[in-house]
Amino acid sequence: MAEGVKTIAVNRKARFDYVVDDTWECGIELLGTEVKSFREGKISFPDAWAEVSGGEVWLRSLRIAENPFSSVFNHDPDRKKKLLLHRDEIKRLTRKTEEKGYTLIPLSFYFKKGRVKVELGLCKGKKQFDKRADIRERDIKRDISREFRGKLS
Repeated sequence: MAEGVKTIAVNRKARFDYVVDDTWECGIELLGTEVKSFREGKISFPDAWAEVSGGEVWLRSLRIAENPFSSVFNHDPDRKKKLLLHRDEIKRLTRKTEEKGYTLIPLSFYFKKGRVKVELGLCKGKKQFDKRADIRERDIKRDISREFRGKLS
């Protein structure tokens, strides 16, 4: 990532389960107590996904833990969050998600210039044999790097 960017969380499982065709950087509309929880890294998004409805993009199944110091003004941890994109980008996302098999998955959350950003990926699910091929490639790369390290010493 670029300078001035602090990573909060990365969805490594998404790159294993899906083929990422395209990515977008989105802002996210949050309440004050949600931002505090983001700063502490208290978020969970293993099953999170985004949908386009009514000309807006909404992030679903993102759980942001409640802040214990915020009294009665706390947020609902499971509410849907609005993603901030340009109108043209939303139109493009709408067309692409209408194709069969494509979905929008949050790949990472990070702070950029003090604002929370989401890297949203247009993804297509992998089949089981694709996942096995990825595991095999990763094992081969690991074995090759071990051999190089062994020969250098």
